[in-house]
Amino acid sequence: MTTWTHPAVPARHDSGVAVLDKASLLLSVLEDGPASVSRIVRVTGLTRPTAYRLALALQRLRLVTRDARGRYLLGPRLSEMAVLEHGDRMLALAATVLPELRDRTGAGVRLHRRCDGGQLCVAAAESSPRVADAVPVGTAFSMRSGAVAQVLLAWEEPEVLYRGLARARFTAAALAQVRRRGWAQGAGALDGGAVTLAAPVRGPGGRVVAALSLSGPAALLAGGAAREFGGAMIDAALRLGEASDG
Repeated sequence: MTTWTHPAVPARHDSGVAVLDKASLLLSVLEDGPASVSRIVRVTGLTRPTAYRLALALQRLRLVTRDARGRYLLGPRLSEMAVLEHGDRMLALAATVLPELRDRTGAGVRLHRRCDGGQLCVAAAESSPRVADAVPVGTAFSMRSGAVAQVLLAWEEPEVLYRGLARARFTAAALAQVRRRGWAQGAGALDGGAVTLAAPVRGPGGRVVAALSLSGPAALLAGGAAREFGGAMIDAALRLGEASDG
């Protein structure tokens, strides 16, 4: 049996199954960042057809994705698996971070994750239990509209993004604005008179693994207050992301 190694790659790819060893080699290159097929071939010693065929197969499994330049990089499924392993730490920290952000802003604060093609509220600190826009933990929503849906979709790989846009009420231009600004603003989840701000929570590899949101009346979250509270929300999202990366 041939062991697929290369001087530039640590010799840790001998599983006894040749195709898995080759896939492991390819993924080890992407651990250092995006790479073209040419770089993968150069570093691993794989033939170009083999490297290309493996990359496409791993992309179908969402273990690999591609950037705007066509280079391959580690895919969202790896981050999702890491979140499942480390998510308890993020949720434990959310029990502190969400109430702190609520007390600072006066808005309802929630943490959302992708689930079965939709979004799921996994933690919340409401400004008042009587708020009309309150969202109980465990409530699921579609990805068709709203600031949270935009954040959870904006940084997805192209194929997922295009499928999401086909069903969404927002546009590709709206998602481009979210990526430029770093957070989204839209109507509340339940009450059309409310405003929701949402920011990405990033896990291993910088992938978006959750969305942190603020919801409240337009008078509270409009204009300059939206920018001020948006900064506080992004800081809180960074803290949560560090927990998921731990």
